Amino acid sequence: MYVSFEPDRRTQKLILKSLERGPVKKESIFMQKSEFFDVVSEEVDLGGRPLVLEVGHIARQADGAVLVKYGDTVILCTVVAAKKPAEGAGFFPLTVNYQEKAFASGRIPGGFFKREGKPSDYETLVSRLIDRPIRPLFPDNFLNEVQVVCTVLSYDSRNSPDVPSIIGASAALSISGIPFPHAVCAARVGYINERFVLNPPVDQMVSSQLDLVVAGTKDGVLMVESEASSLSESVMLEAIRFGHESFKPVLSAIEALRKRVGKPIMDFPKLAENYPEIKKAVEQSAREWLQKDLRIKEKLKRREAVMDSKQRTIDLLCPSAKDQSESAAGAVGGASANAGGSASANTGFDPSLVAKAFEEVEYDLLRSDALLHGKRVDGRKCDEIRPICCEVGVLPCVHGSAIFTRGETQVLVVTTLGSADDEQIVESLTGERKERFLLHYNFPPYSVGEIGRLSSPGRREIGHGRLAWRAIHPLIPGKGEFPYTIRVVAEVTESNGSSSMATVCGSSLALMDAGVPIEGHVSGIAMGLIKEGDKFVILSDIQGDEDHLGDMDFKVAGTTDGITSLQMDIKITSITFEIIEKALAQALVGRKHIMASMQNAISKSNTNTNASAPQVMTMSIDKEKIRDLIGTGGKVIKGICEKTGAKIDIADDGCVSIFAKNQDSLKEVAAIICEIVGDPEIGQVYTGKVVKLMEFGAFVNFFGRRDGFLHVSEISSERVENIEDVLSVGDEVSVILIDVDERTKRCKLSMKAVGGKRTYNNNGGGGDGSRPRRHNDSAPRSHSDSTRSHNDSSRSHDSARSHDSARPRGDSARSHDSARSHNDSARPRRRQP
Repeated sequence: MYVSFEPDRRTQKLILKSLERGPVKKESIFMQKSEFFDVVSEEVDLGGRPLVLEVGHIARQADGAVLVKYGDTVILCTVVAAKKPAEGAGFFPLTVNYQEKAFASGRIPGGFFKREGKPSDYETLVSRLIDRPIRPLFPDNFLNEVQVVCTVLSYDSRNSPDVPSIIGASAALSISGIPFPHAVCAARVGYINERFVLNPPVDQMVSSQLDLVVAGTKDGVLMVESEASSLSESVMLEAIRFGHESFKPVLSAIEALRKRVGKPIMDFPKLAENYPEIKKAVEQSAREWLQKDLRIKEKLKRREAVMDSKQRTIDLLCPSAKDQSESAAGAVGGASANAGGSASANTGFDPSLVAKAFEEVEYDLLRSDALLHGKRVDGRKCDEIRPICCEVGVLPCVHGSAIFTRGETQVLVVTTLGSADDEQIVESLTGERKERFLLHYNFPPYSVGEIGRLSSPGRREIGHGRLAWRAIHPLIPGKGEFPYTIRVVAEVTESNGSSSMATVCGSSLALMDAGVPIEGHVSGIAMGLIKEGDKFVILSDIQGDEDHLGDMDFKVAGTTDGITSLQMDIKITSITFEIIEKALAQALVGRKHIMASMQNAISKSNTNTNASAPQVMTMSIDKEKIRDLIGTGGKVIKGICEKTGAKIDIADDGCVSIFAKNQDSLKEVAAIICEIVGDPEIGQVYTGKVVKLMEFGAFVNFFGRRDGFLHVSEISSERVENIEDVLSVGDEVSVILIDVDERTKRCKLSMKAVGGKRTYNNNGGGGDGSRPRRHNDSAPRSHSDSTRSHNDSSRSHDSARSHDSARPRGDSARSHDSARSHNDSARPRRRQP
């Protein structure tokens, strides 16, 4: 609605005066975005959709900030570094946080507080996905604390934000001035209809046989994370190659952005000038000790011997530091932070630099023995697997259990089966979903002989558990085949390398022991790499020291048909596809060796679940009868559950899953459900109860809550004059279903068809089977009279059935019981012939 008004004379003068000064320019009050912000952007095509990297608009006080737009998915990636090195840091202090905001998909968080809480498992997994490819690219001596934060601001439900977050973090680091020499990019690869698809939309991933994320530099691959449906090694290798080639244009865009807006590289401390002299002295003093220590096969004894040799070396080269704590001597971070600091009065060597040099000598010795002589720490060959022991059924009261031991790595795995009520509800940007297969990995401190605080799962536990979940998940049967909710818990009881792959093997054993019908075993192995220049050696089944001092952690899991999960982390700038191909081939041999040991323990899933597991039955009902089974306000289904102690899950398609404590309870529930929703069969004999008497017949409850009409002519082959003479409410009778009206679904019953005999009251005829006469009528009824009576009774039946069908079952049962107890005592005896 528009309203016009006449301004007063004072207002008219003000308007005229303002017009004399000329029009007011909008720019004098508001500045355009292009004038206020110095925005720089790069755009490139990735998977058929534009990827935009924008700098200078948001978060300008961060060292580096990039707004990544992929479709309508938008992520803000920021980087900030401390100005000084972290004091006493024993490793590079990098923190990566990926966070999703509910408003990004137009949602309000659930729960009481209605705001985002602690990171979800998915957010933690994406944080690890970003961390893994960028961490190895920072210089060894750079120990300034760095924080990377990737925040999802908009989500379009088609373009997953994890891959753009890796790209955005790399771009933010590249322009921040932090020493990050190589740009990183990532891509997701799907395998749909035997064709590789780059960054497929979320809805297409449902039909993909592969979900693979690959990240790397222009020279090679740094990280791989995948789940596959038993694909061959050649397909997996081509998928990695396809992804690496596809994201190279994005690397060029990041480099162009660095040249346009990149900051100068910040200064950071270098090692002391006399460090080469220190390392030479350490090598001369400790080499012989270390060679002897590294030949000790037992992990704890070897670790203790190496630590003793380290302290002896420090005491020898730095006598004045003899009283210093071992933690200060082993602080690698102090090597950079304290370079040029206080030195020993005798040699001038700093104890922290001596400790760093000792670790480098250890690193060189272990690698050179494997690379040049093919000798490993525990004396194995490069492709040799540690001794394996597989046990199943180790715990008596659980649903399934196994212990998988490989060398000094041991995992106890337990499988628990539950009902649909036990499914986990997962809340994310896409909404809520339910997960029926859970795998939880726990790494207590005692597994490595240490003391530590037991707390909620950290990033390591969540990441390793998810890797094992990816390996097992493709083999989990569908809900229609196996309706249980499945939870697998892996307790690492000993650890010396590759506990995640031991979890995969132990989970496969425990699932078979629990009776979960998986098609075959899944075995896993961790591969290592030692590379110097063009020379390299691949190690099968690496242990802890080889993982720590090696260049690669390459984990492969799969069945006899192919790979189900693959994860690769590189500690050098990149590796070639030749190395990946050889690692996959060597891993296949190792997986087959491990699988043979697993099959000796249990070759296929048990046919029956454990006696302590809930018994389950699945049945299908008409969707139109779901309401009958549920009842008003859930009254019917709640009553069944309370009576039997069972759990009942009803799907929208009519699939009913029953979970009971034992087989007897299971059969009882199934019978009740069949009575409620089932249909009686014509020609089938049933035992029913008379619930109501009519002039021309009786209503008999014979199939759950289903009543049928028993016409007086169907009671006996002999004529029945008075129905009350032969039947009473509450009587149990054998009847056969002779007909069901297609329109009204009314059931017609017969007693005489199953041999029902007529009984007489005191006024009836003899027991010779002859037809009795009606009172006051000696002549037989004509055929037309009989027919008319039959039709009349049918109409009475219809009317009575219509009236009686609305009566609740409970009321009829009570009336039935009451009537029966009354009639049993008052019913007259029939006359004896």
